[in-house]
Amino acid sequence: MEEPPQLFLCPISMELMEDPVTVSTGVTYDRRSIERWFFKYGKTTCPATMQRLTSFELTPNHTLKRVISSWLDRASSSSSSKPPCNRLGRERLPSVLAGIEDTPFKVTALKNLKSCMAGDGAAQDDFVACGGIQVLGRVMTQALAESGAGGDFSAFRTCEEAAAVLAALPLSDDASVELVLKPECMRPVVALVQRGSAEARLHAMGIIAKISRCSADDRDWTEGVDADDLVKSLLELLSDGASAKLSSRALDVLLDVTARSRAARRAKAVELGAVRVLVELLPDADRHVAERALFLLKRLCKCPEGRLAFAEHGMAVSAVVLTMLRASGLATRLAVSVLWLVACAVAPAERVLDDMVMSGGVAKLLALLQVESSPAIKEKVVKMLRVHGAFWRQYPCFPTDLRDYLKFLN
Repeated sequence: MEEPPQLFLCPISMELMEDPVTVSTGVTYDRRSIERWFFKYGKTTCPATMQRLTSFELTPNHTLKRVISSWLDRASSSSSSKPPCNRLGRERLPSVLAGIEDTPFKVTALKNLKSCMAGDGAAQDDFVACGGIQVLGRVMTQALAESGAGGDFSAFRTCEEAAAVLAALPLSDDASVELVLKPECMRPVVALVQRGSAEARLHAMGIIAKISRCSADDRDWTEGVDADDLVKSLLELLSDGASAKLSSRALDVLLDVTARSRAARRAKAVELGAVRVLVELLPDADRHVAERALFLLKRLCKCPEGRLAFAEHGMAVSAVVLTMLRASGLATRLAVSVLWLVACAVAPAERVLDDMVMSGGVAKLLALLQVESSPAIKEKVVKMLRVHGAFWRQYPCFPTDLRDYLKFLN
């Protein structure tokens, strides 16, 4: 089936709208996406325009719904007879690439190029060999400059379409990665993460994810970009939570960036609000998100700034405790490691110890002694209970049988 017109896609999810509704700014969204934006994430703005809304009334767009339904019927009946795109022969590529740089209709040219290369590994290899990545870099850089200079939206759309072509390439060899890491490619890609459409952000995140996977462990691929700006943009994506795919890719890239970074950069990530964002991600997180968020928290809590930010967050302890004996075995082990870092690595804040009792964390630690098989995790649990058992036993609400067990451990 052909790609649906942009008008039929929800600006939040970038998926075909099933139940289009219009907000007071005149922008139409899929009902499920905009209700999630308002009521789950507590947003009070229009996602597309960022205007503050005085009314959250959703008006069904019956006309658009009928048009989408008609398009679906036509697309379904004609998909089998649609002629395939002409394959890009290597001999045609130089003229095609030159045409993309020269034409005033770059968005259309880039869409056609992406369509012709879709699923064709040979055409993609020829594209890279003929300097296609460099051409995309120049197109994106020029488009970004034009959109910034005069606020030209069509120029920014050109940048988004060029990134879509780049995201469709494998980028699995060192030569391709080196080309993408050049400033003329990476700066526009990071700009798309910051302010692109939902679809463009997915493409940009896909490009970054491919680069991080292919970069050698001893190579910091973030050297050519403003890493702090990138981390800030990734945290904003996680905080918005508008797209599960974007959140998943943002976590993957954050894991890679913090793994390659020095202590100073991790401290900067904490300053940018990483601990707060990760903590607030946990209550509604599925297993995969919880594991990666906890892994990042563990990494950040190894530095003093991370432990301080964790201790100062009112729901940090309870959010981590919530994942124990619930999300997965790995999440439980990571949660214990986080609590150990803030409770035993240094002298903990009394508030952290209070929260561990009130949230049921101490009871879960005692339960882990019966079910956890990892010696390292058991050792951390026992150490926390021995070091702070006397403090926790003083609580009148603490169960008598658990108080006796703490005495036994000591």
